[in-house]
Amino acid sequence: MRSFAEARTMMRSIPLALSGALIMTATSASAQSARDVRGPAAVVPIENEPPARLIVDPPIPEALAKGRVFIQYRAENLRIIQVFGPAALDVSPRIGHIHVTVDDLPWHWADASGEQIILTGLPVGPHKVLVELVNANHQTLDQRTIRFVVPVLATSAGHQ
Repeated sequence: MRSFAEARTMMRSIPLALSGALIMTATSASAQSARDVRGPAAVVPIENEPPARLIVDPPIPEALAKGRVFIQYRAENLRIIQVFGPAALDVSPRIGHIHVTVDDLPWHWADASGEQIILTGLPVGPHKVLVELVNANHQTLDQRTIRFVVPVLATSAGHQ
């Protein structure tokens, strides 16, 4: 038989336990699964993979106002990793990287970090950046061109 003090303590803990259970239930009901966010597991081959797709945002306005260009992107149906060459074309899920070309220059660079593109030191005026999603053998799967204007900076310090 429980003492009065033990019973009172137990009765106080029931509402706390119930509220915790309700919060956990509400959170898990609205949360996305890891697969929803990250895509299929990289250890299981995918049959009939949908085409790779590139999503590129315009430069972040706050940085652009200071003369810096930060461009965020993401790939769908392709994992950005540092694996190159024809043998990697048979890997599933599909892998690749991006190529970045600024203002139609005759050269580009490859990036397999998956991080945002950062450009500094561009002159004031209009610019364009071609972002290509490529497979491990550098063949273009999707591409986007982003156009923007580097503004005249309000201060001569500009690149603080």
